[in-house]
Amino acid sequence: MQVIATAGHVDHGKSTLIRALTGIEPDRLAEEERRGLTIDLGFAWTALPSGREVSFVDVPGHERFLGNMLAGLGPAPIVCFVVAADDGWQAQSGDHRDAIAALGIDQGLIVITRTDLAPDRVAHVITEARSELAGTGLAGAPAIGVSAVTGQGLEELRTLLDAAVAGAREPSAVQRVRLWVDRSFSISGAGTVVTGTLAAGTLRREDRLALCGADRSGEVVVRGLQSRGGQIPQLGPVSRAAVNLRGVSTEEIGRGDVLLTPDAWELPHLLDVRRSTGASLEQAPQQLVAHVGTAAVGVRVRPLGPDHARLTLDRPLPLQLGDRLVLRSSGSHSVRNGVQVLDLDPPSLERRGDGARRRAVLERMPPGGDLTVEVRRRGAVRESFLLRCGIAIPAPLPETVHRHGGWLVDAEALTGWTEQLGRSVAQHRRADPLTAGLPRKAAIDALAVPDEALLDMVVAAAGLSQHEGRVRDAESGRDLGAAEAGVRALEERLARSPFAAPEADDLAALGLGPRELAAAAAQGRLLRLPDEVILLPSAPALAMRELAALPQPFTTSEARRALATTRRVAIPLLEHLDGRGWTRRPDPGHREVVR
Repeated sequence: MQVIATAGHVDHGKSTLIRALTGIEPDRLAEEERRGLTIDLGFAWTALPSGREVSFVDVPGHERFLGNMLAGLGPAPIVCFVVAADDGWQAQSGDHRDAIAALGIDQGLIVITRTDLAPDRVAHVITEARSELAGTGLAGAPAIGVSAVTGQGLEELRTLLDAAVAGAREPSAVQRVRLWVDRSFSISGAGTVVTGTLAAGTLRREDRLALCGADRSGEVVVRGLQSRGGQIPQLGPVSRAAVNLRGVSTEEIGRGDVLLTPDAWELPHLLDVRRSTGASLEQAPQQLVAHVGTAAVGVRVRPLGPDHARLTLDRPLPLQLGDRLVLRSSGSHSVRNGVQVLDLDPPSLERRGDGARRRAVLERMPPGGDLTVEVRRRGAVRESFLLRCGIAIPAPLPETVHRHGGWLVDAEALTGWTEQLGRSVAQHRRADPLTAGLPRKAAIDALAVPDEALLDMVVAAAGLSQHEGRVRDAESGRDLGAAEAGVRALEERLARSPFAAPEADDLAALGLGPRELAAAAAQGRLLRLPDEVILLPSAPALAMRELAALPQPFTTSEARRALATTRRVAIPLLEHLDGRGWTRRPDPGHREVVR
């Protein structure tokens, strides 16, 4: 299956050609029949000589209906460019050429119509068309002359169409769906039906899709599918699709709205672009209209040099890196620029010189996005964001990219973060020897990592450790600065008398206040019990040896005598042992060792 759009000057026989090829009248409106002029999009389909099926989107050629033409041309992968033999290249031929160039369309063919009216001009018009199309994707397209009236060349045209379809880029049936709506109507007994060109992905009955619309967004359900006049259970690319929807009224959806695979697309309203065709962006009006898919959306333009600009869309649209947009002035009958999307999440430009710096970055960015470039320029980026931007994630990853959970991290950025974290931890320790380590919040702020989940990766890569919300290095805990002498003296004293906890005056004489004691405890050098009872961390185990030797159960007094200590020390120590589950109280007056 494939979809081909027409293009060309008004009254050059596009609709007549489609009618001759398919037997279907593409003009749907009474006004079109009355005026003999295509106003809106028309649709038809046929089978080619190989049996391949192809659908046609017939577009208006008149300059007044350029917006309608772009809506038909935008989603179509192949173009049949029509020029009449008797008229030759005309003004709207150039407008349609500019649209094709702006959209980057490079698959199609050139058809010279009405050869019966000017058979001697066919070769000249082909040469003229090729000259005008030079520099576009259709510069080397096959060309043929036909007459829809006499039938001359139609079979040869069908053969060329067959070859064009066979040689077209293979669409992916497993990619995410982005169906730009070009029509919306209601059918009695069925409800809301929309049509569009399915360029990638697969639609199935009962699929849940996300509607991104000008008037409404939310979830809708595929009630039924139809293509080329028949009901089908599922539909793959590239196809014309009629989708019967549940959950939205006809008034709430229309041309320019989009049906999407849920949670699979970025919906930016701010994007940076590169000029692909047209005049310099430095002289662009501040307000333009951007055409993409079937949508026409107002945009505010901030030039970033002649070839780059920042666009602010009037409403968010589902875009991916590399998408092509057509820019034109409101009410204009011609295309001003073609631009290509470079960034869907650009940084703010608030400081003096930000615009020039941003332009320098954009000039180096590859079109269509690149995994290593996107990861490097951000340092770390969520994998899901890159997928929504249309960047494929290869397996295995490039050597310069590491994965941490749902994040992709640049190797160079990781090295910089590890070095910075090591310096920050060491500086914090030197400035405050009593610290238990650099707080996680301070570490995150120092590194400016985009998510705190990445800190664990940096800590591990830096060879550091974490304890109770603080980051420590190998030197942490080895020296308490001015308090070191007092802590060592206390350690020696308790080593001789494990349960002779110092009094407040003793601690003061050693220069050990609450902060010094807390730091020593955090390093595992002292054990702090309630009421500032200070022992060595080995004290509980030593106490258990003595208590286990007592007749069971025992009283607090018996425990105090066995440990050769005071009631001030014995009670919090025994309660500590209870808390560990090493001892228990069979009754209020006794304890026993848990065997």
